[in-house]
Amino acid sequence: MNKNYLERYPKTLKKIIIIIISIISLFSNQQNKVYSFPIYAQQGYENPREATGRIVCANCHLAQRSVSIEVPKSVLPNSIFEAKVSIPYDVNNKQILASGTEGSLNTGAVLILPEGFKLAPTNLLSNELKVKTKNLYIQPYSTSQENILVVGPVPGKNNQELTFPILSPNPNKNKNVHFLKYPIYVGANRGRGQIYPTGDKSNNNPITANYNGKVIKISPNKQGGFSVSIEKSGGENFTENIPKGLKLTVQEGNNIITNQNLTDDPNVGGFGQDETEIILQNPTRIKNMILFFIVVTLAQIFFVLKKKQWEKVQAADMNF
Repeated sequence: MNKNYLERYPKTLKKIIIIIISIISLFSNQQNKVYSFPIYAQQGYENPREATGRIVCANCHLAQRSVSIEVPKSVLPNSIFEAKVSIPYDVNNKQILASGTEGSLNTGAVLILPEGFKLAPTNLLSNELKVKTKNLYIQPYSTSQENILVVGPVPGKNNQELTFPILSPNPNKNKNVHFLKYPIYVGANRGRGQIYPTGDKSNNNPITANYNGKVIKISPNKQGGFSVSIEKSGGENFTENIPKGLKLTVQEGNNIITNQNLTDDPNVGGFGQDETEIILQNPTRIKNMILFFIVVTLAQIFFVLKKKQWEKVQAADMNF
């Protein structure tokens, strides 16, 4: 809906249309929240990095996996550079979805930059960077924290390396920024988490036995999973319901103990975090350093020439 179209209507009607669009967007976000794991952190935490240094994604994604980040050693003020986040995993792996069916893994990341650094505007990107970030929707963590960026979930098959286009600040315009070495933190995950923000477990967990006992019957249930009847040591029976998609590791007649896995562990994803450093370099310092090297080089050249001249004079005196 463009601006010219809205101008045909009275102001009151415009307000109604805007409210309706906002409500639709809100409900859409609520329905998709299960699949959009960065939203959990954005809604639940003012800062995604805790005082201990741990990034909050680890609260829901319990398995530890590798992640790495690559940035230039130093950058100049008001320049654009790439931050590459690598999230490796086996693309042949399939995760269990909320419906109990198998699906491909998604990836996502949160990048915590120094104050003043932010997402580079699209109109300033080179053609190469536009191609690299074409299918990525990168957004600030919040309106007050433009230096923290989030992306995902995105299909993991083609996004095991996420590229963030970053614009460095100018200390001459931002007095809170200085020409120093700064840390950069990143957290990235692949696949679904094991715990929802409410504290409830997802179906991306193994099912464990609550009591000691013996498996006496295994039968399919209406949800597409299994009902496992277990006779406790005292003779009492109870039923453990296994959600759809999980694979049993026990059989009828097996003796089990408390906390023993009744199913395999369906989780093939996990979370990892890494950090690196970047130097915001002062152009004047570089110019002065280059000038210093030139002066030293010229001084060395003149010294050598002077030495050669002195040697010639000494040779002439000896011949005389």
